[in-house]
Amino acid sequence: MTRATQLIHDELGRSFSGRSFISIHDFTTEEILRVMELTRVLKEEQKAGIPHPLLKGKTLGMIFLKPSTRTRISFEVAIWQLGGYGLFLNANDLQLKRGETIADTARVLSRYLDGLMIRTFAHSDVIELAKYGTIPVINGLTDLLHPCQVMADLFTGFERFGDLKGRKLAYVGDGNNMAHSLMFGGAKVGMHVTCVCPKGYEPNADVVAQARADGQITGARIEVVHDVEAGVANADILYTDVWASMGQEAEREKRVRDFAAYQLNEKVLAMAKPTAIVMHCLPAHRGEEITDEVADGPQSALWDEAENRLHVQKAILALVMS
Repeated sequence: MTRATQLIHDELGRSFSGRSFISIHDFTTEEILRVMELTRVLKEEQKAGIPHPLLKGKTLGMIFLKPSTRTRISFEVAIWQLGGYGLFLNANDLQLKRGETIADTARVLSRYLDGLMIRTFAHSDVIELAKYGTIPVINGLTDLLHPCQVMADLFTGFERFGDLKGRKLAYVGDGNNMAHSLMFGGAKVGMHVTCVCPKGYEPNADVVAQARADGQITGARIEVVHDVEAGVANADILYTDVWASMGQEAEREKRVRDFAAYQLNEKVLAMAKPTAIVMHCLPAHRGEEITDEVADGPQSALWDEAENRLHVQKAILALVMS
């Protein structure tokens, strides 16, 4: 039995089987660390050319109601490397836009597929798919959360620092789905997370409260501040995201003005620890939320972070679809 197979089929690994992956908040610290460990093993095997067809013969449906580069490619490659098949479904391929309910879609797709990933706007879409379906549903992104991205971010942090407990991540930008999932992820692994945002762009208060409750267990501090220098001081990781997400294009000009002082540039990077690394979920609007000098600089972890989407999603798929 390989190490990956052991991690999937021992008592902790079996606890994932058939479960949906909607929010990091739904999982224990031990479970999150199990995903990290399996990710490490699968990445090492992939780099060594060792095949791991853990989901041979299984099929993953992938619904995209929002456009995608990294999410689509990483999930398609992930299920293929695991020995399964990925079925891409955009809005025009389904009856969702023409009156069929999400509940009925979930019931039907559960008869054909072994797992389902969805990238959509409304978080309620994912909740409803999981409620009425009988297969694992994976949240590829909603307006509320982006958990698979943050699992890759956590893994990248573990690769760089060895452990994240007691480390500090400063997220500079809009209190959006990335900020929400980073707070959930940091709280689970004992990493302090500070959201640095302009007034009026704070993260969802319920998410902050839930993350703080998780943080009380692990010792993680979850903070929301408006001052950039105070927020990024002593940070081990600086994180940013686009100022206007999909669906917010009409607000773009106002957001560019409101976030002008929240750009991740060399001046802001110098306020963090000298050993700090920089992350961005991508795509980056260079010259807005991040400068070329920082994105392409020696402290950038952007490309490792992007690659790790593949490895961490393989771990999640292997655990919930086995």
